[in-house]
Parts: sequence; structure tokens; C-alpha cells
Amino acid sequence: MSGAPSPRSLGLDNDDGPGPVIVRPTPPPPPPFPIPPLFGKYSFEGLEVHDPGLQPYLYLHPIYAPHTEGKLSGRPFMKTHMHVVERLANHLMKGGKFTGKKSKALKTIRLAFDALAASEKQNPLQLLVNAIENAAPREEVTRLQFGGISVPRAVDASPARRVNVAIRNLALGAIQSSRKSTKAIHACLATEIGLAAKGDLTSFAVGRKEEVERVAQSAR
Repeated sequence: MSGAPSPRSLGLDNDDGPGPVIVRPTPPPPPPFPIPPLFGKYSFEGLEVHDPGLQPYLYLHPIYAPHTEGKLSGRPFMKTHMHVVERLANHLMKGGKFTGKKSKALKTIRLAFDALAASEKQNPLQLLVNAIENAAPREEVTRLQFGGISVPRAVDASPARRVNVAIRNLALGAIQSSRKSTKAIHACLATEIGLAAKGDLTSFAVGRKEEVERVAQSAR
């Protein structure tokens, strides 16, 4: 038919070169004024991401305050443009007494960072990055339907989901630990980040990652 679209118009003709380019998060333009360290203490410089798959999805660029005031909400895949400290605070807000109280969640992170800096003698931001890398699952399990039978199958986790799951489990581990002990939640968060940064299996986030990957390995 003369009115039928051609493969070239539909983008199905691969003779012209590679397909569409995937847009990755890019660094923001340099600010007109110098940005102070996080919480006035912890530098944004010198942070290293050892996992190249997670590097484009960990927003570690300098910011004035880890609070976007909902500017990125309602827009798909904009979590990659939100600083990891703010994302951790958002997950802490899902637990009981922190619901809707972002200032308290950020204060908890600040106190946890102070405890980490005193005990580990390292930049807490780097420890958080290491914890996310060690707690990010590489494989997960999904269920496929074959007729009327549901069969589990192992699938590779996307880098964006790996970061989401890791941050969520870090916050969930701190919340659950604070409910089971008399320690303050900032001390539980500092312990969780410190253990996860070392890859310790006693960390809730690392233990959950190992469990998910073990189930996925059996479903290959």
C-alpha cells in the first residue's frame, strides 16, 4: 500500500548507523559561588565509584542542600538526578516516626555521618558509596508464565534498580535494627553503613543481597 510507513520512517532501518543514544545523567553546570561541604564538614571531592555499571546512576555532584523540594517528583527516571544522601533520607521517611519529616531524616543522616567519621576515619560519603556498591544485587528472580504454570527465572538487575534496592535496604536495615535495640536510629544507620561498606554479611543490606543472588542462582 502506498500509505504504509517505510522501515526508515519507523526507525527500523539499521543501515544508517547506531540506534538512539541513551541520555545519562550529566554533571550540572558549575555554580557561580563555591558550594560548601555536605553538612559543613564532608567534602564532595575525591569520591570514587568502583563499579562502572553504577557510576552513571549515583548522583554525587556537589549540592547546596540535599533537598529538591519535590522538583523531580512525577517525572520518570529522575531519581538518577537526585543526590544519594537525599534518596537515603527519602527512604528513611518511609519508616514510622519519620513519615513526612525530612528535616529529622537529614539530621539522622548527619549524626550517622559524624559517628562514621569518628569511628572509621574516612569520608562518610565514600563509605555510603561503598555500602551501596556492596549491597546492590546483580541478579533477581522473576516469574514467567508457561501455559498455566508459573516458573521462576533469574534475570539481570538493571543498574538503576540495583541502586534503588541498595539504598532501600540500607534504610530498612537501620529502621529494623533501631526497633530491636535501645540504640538511637542514627547509631543503627552508622552501623549499617559501616558494615555494608566492608561487605560484612551481618549487614542487613548485604545479607539481603546475598540471599537474592543465591535464589537467583538456583533459578538459572
